[in-house]
Amino acid sequence: MANLLLAVIYIAFISLGLPDSLLGSAWPTMSHDLGAPLSWAGGISMVISAGTIISALLSDRMTLRFGVGKVMLTSVATTAVALLGFSLASNYWTLLLVAIPYGLGAGGVDAALNNYVAIHYASRHMSWLHCMWGVGASLGPYIMGFALTRGQGWSWGYRYIAILQVVLTVVLALSLPLWKGRESTVAGKDDAPESANKSHASAKSVESAKAVKPLGFRQIIAIPGAKSVFVTFFCYCAVESTAGLWASSYMVLHHGLDAKTAASWASLFYVGITIGRALSGFMTMRFNDPTMIRIGQTIMLCGIVLLMVPFPGQIMALVGLILVGLGCAPIYPCIIHSTPAYFGADKSQAIVGVQMASAYVGALAMPPLFGLIADHTSISLYPIFLLLILVIMVMMHELLRSTARRAV
Repeated sequence: MANLLLAVIYIAFISLGLPDSLLGSAWPTMSHDLGAPLSWAGGISMVISAGTIISALLSDRMTLRFGVGKVMLTSVATTAVALLGFSLASNYWTLLLVAIPYGLGAGGVDAALNNYVAIHYASRHMSWLHCMWGVGASLGPYIMGFALTRGQGWSWGYRYIAILQVVLTVVLALSLPLWKGRESTVAGKDDAPESANKSHASAKSVESAKAVKPLGFRQIIAIPGAKSVFVTFFCYCAVESTAGLWASSYMVLHHGLDAKTAASWASLFYVGITIGRALSGFMTMRFNDPTMIRIGQTIMLCGIVLLMVPFPGQIMALVGLILVGLGCAPIYPCIIHSTPAYFGADKSQAIVGVQMASAYVGALAMPPLFGLIADHTSISLYPIFLLLILVIMVMMHELLRSTARRAV
């Protein structure tokens, strides 16, 4: 049963990734059809992120009350309805409206599943599960490209993904009995998170996954190291979401690619994340979580530098985009997986919820901010923008490690 439940969680992670890269890959066409300026993609991204922030902050309470299984099912079903709304939208303002349930659905399942896996499974599973997210995120642009190249339009791209989400909702509904009696088990019952336990000297023992009551926001913020990990997550998702959303536009406007080719090329960013997470799962058997994070940050730096190389522009930009994706690969899952070890399993759901909210604030604020910068200056600043955020991320992660060492 444990393996069957893990397979269901893998499917859920695919469903999380499927719609995440659609907006960026389709926006050059959507903006033309809807008569919307380039920067308005940031508005849709902001609404989605606002919904995910709300649901992520409520995840501790919702999971304790209803359980991970029901939260997951409801969230995926809500996302499916929202994607159908996207496919039927005829103007920009309708897209903003249906972006609300999309965000609410994404945030709840993200926080609940990530915490459950961090407590109950080893670091390699966290990487491979997020690899499944990358599979979904990589498939999204290909499905959109399929619809665009056959003249069906971006609306059918969203419709295909909505149909897949409905199928996944049915699968998740049938899996609900698997969660009974398992959501409060202590780490080690299924597959002990050994990588988290060795990730740093100050790792706290994972004593219990069952919280007596939800922690308040002020209580969470007051936990040593919490602020650093929240800013780290903010920066990570700011880089990932900005890189993913504007990659296609950067290729079109800065390197002169046509919109269809750019959409396919932009998907390679998510391919990089997917391949990287598959490899990271094996690497976590050798390296601990902080080391994996540093490796990822170094690869991201190399990719951003290549984005700045002017000749040969298109090829170097393509390689750089893939490297940025590869660098992103281990960071998200390894930060999440180390959370119970840093803060204790009894606090991890609350911490993960605010981590998710911090990540979504980054996804909400930074892509539209870059859109405004690109509108008023040049989209050629894309790699510089990513570099500045990466520097802050590295600083905050090292501060988190320093706080953990002082707590020993």
